[in-house]
Amino acid sequence: MPKIMQLPLGALQTNCYILACEETNKAAIIDPGWNGRLLADTIKENGWELLHILLTHSHFDHVGGLKELKELTNAPIHLHPDGELMLTHSHEVAKMYDLHYPIAPAADHPLQAGQTIAVGSLNLDVLYTPGHAPGHVCFYLKEHDVLFDGDVLFQNSIGRTDLPGSDYNTLMESIANEILPLPDKTHILSGHGAATILGTERQNNPFLH
Repeated sequence: MPKIMQLPLGALQTNCYILACEETNKAAIIDPGWNGRLLADTIKENGWELLHILLTHSHFDHVGGLKELKELTNAPIHLHPDGELMLTHSHEVAKMYDLHYPIAPAADHPLQAGQTIAVGSLNLDVLYTPGHAPGHVCFYLKEHDVLFDGDVLFQNSIGRTDLPGSDYNTLMESIANEILPLPDKTHILSGHGAATILGTERQNNPFLH
């Protein structure tokens, strides 16, 4: 069974998720937005082995803890290649908002659509969902009806498309092609705010009508 921890981190309270396989004590961290030491300590305190650092995308508020977490754990960083340039400049973008984020290390492994990432006995399918950011992906835990969707779909909202590299039509295509075909019972764990259920969003989210 999976154990999922949600930790809102950093100036924008970006949701970081720890996914652990209770059967094998293997774990992955999704979007370490800040405080890499806290994340590394949480992994250690629970007796987990960190196998992967997974990035839905490389906006600064999703990668602020990346440098510290990498230094403390040496776990491999996974990112879609289209997000590499944004990762390189993420600290510079943060300065534009008067925020000071460390220079992020480069990714170790490229993500691609259709890839499956094992976390112990758990399997995450990689869905390619650009529109909010170049190279944005979601991680789908199909067996347990959980989608870690970054900044694609929120409770009653969608990801911003007024940022460099974003595009409204592309985002809506990603939602239509990759998110909406999933079962209504899918739990949507987003990069900001509360979790929601896909069926609820299908009915109530104004951007889906």
